[in-house]
Order: sequence, then C-alpha cells, then structure tokens
Amino acid sequence: MTDVNQLPADLPVPEDDGAADDLAGHPAPHLSLPSTAGRTVVLHDLAPGRTVLYLYSLTGRPDVDLPEGWDAIPGARGCTTEACDFRDHHDDLFDAGASAVFGLSSQDCAYQREVVDRLRLPFEMLSDTELILAERLNLPTFRVDGRTLYKRLTLVIHNGLIEHAFYPIFPPNEHAQQVLAWLRSRPATIIG
Repeated sequence: MTDVNQLPADLPVPEDDGAADDLAGHPAPHLSLPSTAGRTVVLHDLAPGRTVLYLYSLTGRPDVDLPEGWDAIPGARGCTTEACDFRDHHDDLFDAGASAVFGLSSQDCAYQREVVDRLRLPFEMLSDTELILAERLNLPTFRVDGRTLYKRLTLVIHNGLIEHAFYPIFPPNEHAQQVLAWLRSRPATIIG
C-alpha cells in the first residue's frame, strides 16, 4: 500500500501545456453538482465574492492501492496532501477574501464523504462523475486504468466569472498557500 499522506521525493513536475490559458474571463458554467453536505451547488450562482474551486484527479485511501504507475504521472499524485493544505489554511483563505472553498473530482459523493470525514475537511467536495465541467470549459484531463480524470487545476470564481486559473500546480502539498498568496496580493471588492 502507498502512504497517501506522503509525497515521494522524485515526484515528476507537470508541464504547462496551455490548457488553462483561456479560462480567465469566462463565466462560471450553468452547472449543478452534488456536494458531500448533501446539497446541490450551482456554479453559476455561487455566493458573492471569490470562490476557490480546486479540481483534483482522485483522493487515495489508505486501504486501497493507487492506480498502477500513479507516481510517474506528472501532477497525479498529491490529492490527499493538497486537501490537507486547504484544510490547514481554510481560515486564512477566508481572511484573505475567499467566500467559499470547494474541492471537485469525478469521484462520487459517497467516496468523497469518507475523505471529508477521515481528513476532517472544513469544506465540501463536489462530485462531477460525468466530467461535465471539463466538457463545458474544455478543462485538461488524463486517462489511467480506463478512467478519465481531472488534471489538477484551481479556479478562482469571482461574482460569476472565472478570475484566475492555477495550472499546472506543483507541489500539491503547498498549493493552498499559493492560492492564499495570490488572494492576499489582489484584494477584491464584493459587487452587489
């Protein structure tokens, strides 16, 4: 079994293939997704202010092997450590102007609820099992073991528009801190 809480020292760095270059300025799509809190989150109707929506491939479990060759796929490994970084900096992100934080993957809500409980995450995870968001925004994905998964990417959605996209993301265990630094360097006002 792989320790999902530790990153290997030789983790490959993902390259910027330009897949997120055109996202800033696009409206958040009209898409409703189920959350681990048992409610539906509507992406085009988020609370005023900035929402941090981080997308990840899949979160491993201590009792389940990761897909074959997972550590060799640039950007695949590190979803648990990324979630923990967002957990550990959750209050800081709000202090810096975030109005909400969500994680999103193609895993179903039951799987994600276990992750939220085990890692004690103070935010909801959204489930997009059909990768509809990827289709609507032409987001980067990859295939492994016959499954299509999201590449790691974070959107800052401000009053219904994508304000910024973080991509590629490395290292994943420090990404919330990267988002935090970005928020602090760009204060935003809430528009009516």
